[in-house]
Amino acid sequence: MERFDDPYDDTRIHVTPAVIEPGHTFDSVTDKISALVLRKRTPLGWWVGLAASFVLTNMMLGTIIYLVFTGIGIWGNNQPVGWAFDIINFVWWIGIGHAGTLISAILLLLRQQWRTSINRFAEAMTLFAVACAGLFPLLHTGRPWLAYWLFPYPNTMGIQPQFRSPLMWDVFAVSTYATVSALFWYTGLVPDLATLRDRARSKFGRVVFGMMSLGWRGSARHWARYEVVYLLLAGISTPLVLSVHTIVSFDFAIGIIPGWHTPIFPPYFVAGAIYAGFAMVLTLIIPLRKFYGLEDFITDRHLRNAGKVMLATGLLVAYGYMSEAFIAWYSANKYEQFMMLNRFVGPYAFYYWSLITCNVIVPQLIWIRRVRHSHVMLFVVAMFVNVGMWLERFIIIPISLHRDFLPSSWGMYAPTIFDFTMFFGTIGFFFFLMFLFIRFLPVISIFEMRTMVPEAQIKEEA
Repeated sequence: MERFDDPYDDTRIHVTPAVIEPGHTFDSVTDKISALVLRKRTPLGWWVGLAASFVLTNMMLGTIIYLVFTGIGIWGNNQPVGWAFDIINFVWWIGIGHAGTLISAILLLLRQQWRTSINRFAEAMTLFAVACAGLFPLLHTGRPWLAYWLFPYPNTMGIQPQFRSPLMWDVFAVSTYATVSALFWYTGLVPDLATLRDRARSKFGRVVFGMMSLGWRGSARHWARYEVVYLLLAGISTPLVLSVHTIVSFDFAIGIIPGWHTPIFPPYFVAGAIYAGFAMVLTLIIPLRKFYGLEDFITDRHLRNAGKVMLATGLLVAYGYMSEAFIAWYSANKYEQFMMLNRFVGPYAFYYWSLITCNVIVPQLIWIRRVRHSHVMLFVVAMFVNVGMWLERFIIIPISLHRDFLPSSWGMYAPTIFDFTMFFGTIGFFFFLMFLFIRFLPVISIFEMRTMVPEAQIKEEA
């Protein structure tokens, strides 16, 4: 933060460069962001994107209906690969949702102002990613209508869930994460919903936004309570960033399968989740800022900082890959050593080296200043990371399962068309929810952006 002091002026202004472009006032910030929601005409590109995502969503729904009536045998799961695309996609989507909580909660507590323009978008991304992730373990059971058995409900049969199973821990960890994230996201929306209520031209809009704003009037009492609740939720959300993917990693770490039974999985999974989350943030906000002309709010500094976080967490993930190989060699365990050899030169070696290329080699381009300052190159690197993080889960789950201790139980895995329709269908569902969010709710926090304009800083210093 730079400070410009005039000895002849009693008013001292703090200027935070690159947080928001100069020339904006309270009204201009409010008008530009609220216009994305209150405009009468919807851009044609939005309709095209919504239609494409709606088609993929229907493909997912069709696959789910067929799966419920037929069984999970339509997937490529077999013996010994009992977990495959379903658990791969579950872990991948959960990881993507981590960036939202990190940006909103941890950076808020650390008072990092560059989070302001992207926190609302990242929070929504978290909710939609968790919604996609929750579908897979539910359908993987084969009887989703009996999902209530996972909860400790009162029953006369005396049958209770197995709380010593990490799969049960997943249920509580992910549901808690989704609940707190939804509360955190909605709490931040309340002041902006009141702004939309006051600016809406139609009676229907005023009624809907009025109900959603919960009677917000912007009084000192409202703001005081808001700050307390928002900080409490941020404090609760912060340990969830570390706990949720740690518990997800326990699904594998407590197993005895070579490639799973390792103590580095909890920090390794958390770093990978943040890595994947920031890659998805860059994948989404770079086209969004260009399409809606939000370059003065989502500045180059936001993209560079997100790229730096992605590079830092990518180095942690690369360290995890090296640790896996070192542990396998240093342990002198022939099964662990064969597991790494199988990854290097086995039948799925192409996917392992593609993973190393996407997650380790390509992100090193961010060290180059020209790449770091290029929106196109950041987008390309983020897409490589998205693919690489999915391949990482593919390597960990099916590749570890297809060759375990006994050669007589070895087998190969190949996904079916229904694995792909389910996976790409959830991507369409994610973007379908995202398009609806962009159109009907403020994608950038209005009241937080107004604190970035010079007149707000002048009032704060007066």
